[in-house]
Amino acid sequence: MEFENEGIGGNLLLRLFTVFLFIILALSGAAFAVYMLVTATNVLTLLLAIAFLMLACVSGFFNVTSATLYYRSYFYYKYIKEVSDGLNPMHDFPTVAVVVPVFNEEVKMVERNMLRLKTMDYPKSKMKFYLLDDSTNESITAALQDFSAKNGITFMHRGNRSGFKAGALNNMMKSSKEEFVAIFDADEYLTNKTFLLELIPYFADKRLAYVQTRKSSFNGTFFSDSVKLFDDFFYTFIQPARAFNNTAIFAGSCGVIKREALNKIGGFPEYVVEDTFFSFEADVNNYKSLYLPKIYAYGMPITTFTALARQQWRYNYGDTQFLGYFFDKLISKEVTLKSRISKVDYVTHGFGLNYLSVMLVLTTIVSLLIVFSNFAFAHMTISQLLMASNIQQFVELFGFAAFILSLMVPVILTKVYFKSISRGMMLFVLNFALAIVRTKAAIAAVLGVNPTMHWRKAKSRSRRSASFSIFNTMAEIFFSFVLFASSGLALYLNNLAGSLWLVWYGIMYLAATMLIYRYG
Repeated sequence: MEFENEGIGGNLLLRLFTVFLFIILALSGAAFAVYMLVTATNVLTLLLAIAFLMLACVSGFFNVTSATLYYRSYFYYKYIKEVSDGLNPMHDFPTVAVVVPVFNEEVKMVERNMLRLKTMDYPKSKMKFYLLDDSTNESITAALQDFSAKNGITFMHRGNRSGFKAGALNNMMKSSKEEFVAIFDADEYLTNKTFLLELIPYFADKRLAYVQTRKSSFNGTFFSDSVKLFDDFFYTFIQPARAFNNTAIFAGSCGVIKREALNKIGGFPEYVVEDTFFSFEADVNNYKSLYLPKIYAYGMPITTFTALARQQWRYNYGDTQFLGYFFDKLISKEVTLKSRISKVDYVTHGFGLNYLSVMLVLTTIVSLLIVFSNFAFAHMTISQLLMASNIQQFVELFGFAAFILSLMVPVILTKVYFKSISRGMMLFVLNFALAIVRTKAAIAAVLGVNPTMHWRKAKSRSRRSASFSIFNTMAEIFFSFVLFASSGLALYLNNLAGSLWLVWYGIMYLAATMLIYRYG
């Protein structure tokens, strides 16, 4: 079986170069934090130094973890090739439920994708198709029900969205009997009809709970192709490395699950990111998981910043819920770390977007306070930095290196692995633009409030306006205003470096307003 060449990501030297970048980034941040701790002169600067050190430790942990993932992922492709080459030809064909959950989706798109799924190369008598409709729009429900009746598809509609997607799947499981469940999202168009023929043989391993394939979307605009990098990094590096630890995430679609495993687990945990919870429970119940770096279907690209923000809100809300769920299991001893370091995968997954958002916001706030503290470096000139003559000045250079590397690493990696500097720069900007949204999602999850993000949708491109953009990014604008005002004060106090530092942060957070105005 041939796998995605893009996933291999070049040679081992490139992976080692990536590891080097992340380790230098981690060490630079830690060294700068220690420098601040040593040079603190009063209670305020000591507290700031401790806060920065804590943030540096968290960042260092994620940077080192990322380095490990990038390195390990290189070897996965040889491993999965050996596993695939050892499979026996299929003689018996188990029954499969092919399931598509729907919530107020475009009818024509759903119909096209469902009909495409029905062309899969698999015995027709062994497949049963389910359309799970949670739509609140009666016209959509009526159209899909009529379509299903005409095409031999089992149509199931719920009057409420209890349990979200997981609730719809669990409801279907009550009346279905198929041995396996293949799930596709409503926007995913099958491009490889051998999906079931290639995935089912892996279940010869009786302990295998699910097989996840690589998810991707069709090419679109520069914006949508840049957004796709989030998935590209995940499926190219993180999923393969996790699969080595038997912690590959079931990503919600483009995968096959064994019904027996679902029954033992008790169905899909009914959270907004049911896939992460299900993957964890499968591991807890001593099942195996497998990731195939091959694309079988393409989804629709994300073309608006509003849609991206809603997606990221849901992801971070769910991941924050998962952290609480995970630690509750550990505290109650329902789950133990045993001797497996792989459990760290779940911690890093849950903290992932929080690291990119909450830590970023906290670092900005601490940086703001540092500018107005009396640390010696706050008033050093550029020439003094470049002509470092003592150990304190030399270590301070690590702070400058950490800042520059934090800007350059995503751009460098995007150029090396995905051949695009401009998309890497957009990815960097997007992480700032989404920081407030992700942080608010994490807070909402901790407080247990409704998981829906309350943002207006752009009804059409012509409806986009400055007022629409400003209304939806009030928090980002306020944060940027504070940073710009503080920058002006720093400049008034003759702290040019601090002023420029805060202006940079202010512009980055204001990117949310500019992106929603530009892309809707």
